[in-house]
Amino acid sequence: MMKSQRLYPEFHGHCLSSQRRVSTRSVAGLAVGLLLLAWHFSILPRCLPEAHVLSRKSRFQKCSIENYLATNLTFLQTAERPPLEEYILRRDNLAKALVADSVDAFVVEPGYTFSYYANITQPEWEVWEPEERPFLMIIRPNETPDDPGSDSISITANTTFLVPHFEEERARLLDMPFPEDIFTITYEDHWDPYITLWESPIWGDTLSPLLMIDEEMRDFISRGLASRGFSTIGLRDEVEAVRQIKTAREIDILRAVNTGTVEAIRAMRKCLYPGVTENEVASVLDNTMRAAGLDPFFDIVEFGRQAALPHGGHNGTAELREGDFVLIDVGAHLYGYSSDVSRTFFPPFFPEPPLEQFNVSQQLHVWKAVLDAQTAAVQAMVPNNTAADVDLAARHIIETAGYGEQFTHRLGHSLGIKAHESPYLNQGNVWTRLRPGMVFTAEPGVYVTNEFGVRHEDVLVVREDGEAENISGGFAVSAWEP
Repeated sequence: MMKSQRLYPEFHGHCLSSQRRVSTRSVAGLAVGLLLLAWHFSILPRCLPEAHVLSRKSRFQKCSIENYLATNLTFLQTAERPPLEEYILRRDNLAKALVADSVDAFVVEPGYTFSYYANITQPEWEVWEPEERPFLMIIRPNETPDDPGSDSISITANTTFLVPHFEEERARLLDMPFPEDIFTITYEDHWDPYITLWESPIWGDTLSPLLMIDEEMRDFISRGLASRGFSTIGLRDEVEAVRQIKTAREIDILRAVNTGTVEAIRAMRKCLYPGVTENEVASVLDNTMRAAGLDPFFDIVEFGRQAALPHGGHNGTAELREGDFVLIDVGAHLYGYSSDVSRTFFPPFFPEPPLEQFNVSQQLHVWKAVLDAQTAAVQAMVPNNTAADVDLAARHIIETAGYGEQFTHRLGHSLGIKAHESPYLNQGNVWTRLRPGMVFTAEPGVYVTNEFGVRHEDVLVVREDGEAENISGGFAVSAWEP
């Protein structure tokens, strides 16, 4: 202490005095200093270039969204929210299918199929959880002659709702797409709802109506109907085909959401940089799609050897390096319809052609073989071919290339309001024949353990003449042009 007094007598004296009192001058000086510091940091973002203020991930996201918006989002022009007329058409198509299948009625509870015919999902009816009180939609065919004395008839849908009495008004307030007020059959909590439905006058003289039960129906409801005078069968035949064959409006929405998803991948790819993580890519890609009003619901982003697992499973912290393939499989919603597309590519900082120190000949060979397999599948995707025919066409190409054992999953699936719908394109599905208006993914893949994976996935609609039409923004061109 004495030494510091000799070396810094003025400083030491100030410290001693500060123990006894805090000078007015010190407090004022401190306040002025803090104000200047605050002012300095408040103007810093305006003084420095934006690139120095934004984090690297923020710049990545800004770049991706700007690229996306530069497309003018023209893909959205094909889509509109389904109007009342669309739902009437769907229910009338169902009524015709019921007649073709000789079934008295189709029964469904809130879920995907309910939303297809009446635009109400399960959470919109029961936000808490699916409950034990049945709320059922019953659709029956109504057959009327086109003209008096005419042999031709018109078939339209007649729809009834079984609903708890105390919930009847809430059901009406759902504003489901019907031209008139809905017709209800109500029951009290102490009644048997299935007997109530069986005793209703809608069945006329039919003693044991034949009901086709939707595949999403809970088992206790199916058993309740079957034990109270109804005959029941599962979803099949023409009734199942109603959702499988998309209407023109459905195809327009699917075209918009799938093209928009592919365009988001292309926009984001241009902004990739070394060291970015899989999780960061997923986050930026999601926000890019949101810029167009799409609602992303899943991402699989895999770099290099991580992509040898078709559906991922790693923690997303892998960093992108030169020579890595990027495999992305992603989906989003628009007006309740799903996208599901995949791309495999090199990042923009990896040169084309590759430098000599990077041996990527195997990756490029597999990339081309998988694209050729997809091309073969598209050519086989024609009316009256089976689902198995399409899968086998792609599988043959990959087997010929020497990677048959590394093609570990089916070729594809249908999609619509669900990302995965029937029919499914696998080599065992020899019963399903393709029809015009069916929509499928074609997603062949090869996965080389601990090295890399490649998958190309596009969405196609089966047409009356010629091969299927791509409705996901066009096929990949090269590993640098996905």
